[in-house]
Amino acid sequence: MNSLRGIILTLVALVVLCGAASAEERLKMSTTTSTQDSGLLKVLLPPFEKKNNCKVDVIAVGTGQALKLGEAGDVDVVFVHARKLEDKFVADGFGVNRKDVMYNDFVIIGPKNDPAGIAKAKTAAEALKLIAARQATFVSRGDKSGTHMKELELWKAAGTDPKGSWYIEAGQGMGPVITMATERRGYTLADRGTYNAFKGQKTDLAIVFQGEKGLFNPYGIIAVNPKKFPHVKYDLAMKFIDYVTGPEGLKIISGYKAHGEPVFFIYKK
Repeated sequence: MNSLRGIILTLVALVVLCGAASAEERLKMSTTTSTQDSGLLKVLLPPFEKKNNCKVDVIAVGTGQALKLGEAGDVDVVFVHARKLEDKFVADGFGVNRKDVMYNDFVIIGPKNDPAGIAKAKTAAEALKLIAARQATFVSRGDKSGTHMKELELWKAAGTDPKGSWYIEAGQGMGPVITMATERRGYTLADRGTYNAFKGQKTDLAIVFQGEKGLFNPYGIIAVNPKKFPHVKYDLAMKFIDYVTGPEGLKIISGYKAHGEPVFFIYKK
């Protein structure tokens, strides 16, 4: 009799657990690979998920692709870094309530012996020009990401159309591109956050050019427009945006470090 009662109680518990699991909401977010590869999302998402009994399903791709997912109504919120593309996304009616979140900067990383001598360059465009002149290996994201857009902007400023066996378009996220550049002893443009997360154990490449004002790298978060896509979870998306840009989220972002160094910085408002 006792064993029957135990079985019944176990079944009841399973039903309750299954019910709780099915009640869990899912928020779909497309984002740039740097927020994931830097490790930030591992610490940023769990408190929100716990507080709201939900799960954030992350699709980490280049910013261009992340916005395309929003334009198709396939996600509820986008978290990216290409301000011009973000503004167009909102102006075209695909997104609403864009908010600034954080920033870091782009850096050019490469072998410590700097075979193209870019450390002496005065601008990032000049640095790329030196790489092209030496035909030193350069690994490009090549994926329409925010980092790729910035790289193309710099090549244009350099007056150079990069072509040849020395210029490799990976079509991959920031982490794999850093790994590829490391293996090929080449240069690449990286966001400082992902580089900080990778340096040491995953790459021995060094920052060989940094500090130019034009390498500023801001991130924004945008809800997908519910008037255009009534099926999106707008209320949960706005809760997430309020969390990320509120005191709790900003404290987690500003406190997150890789190898003892900050990865992202908060806008001063």
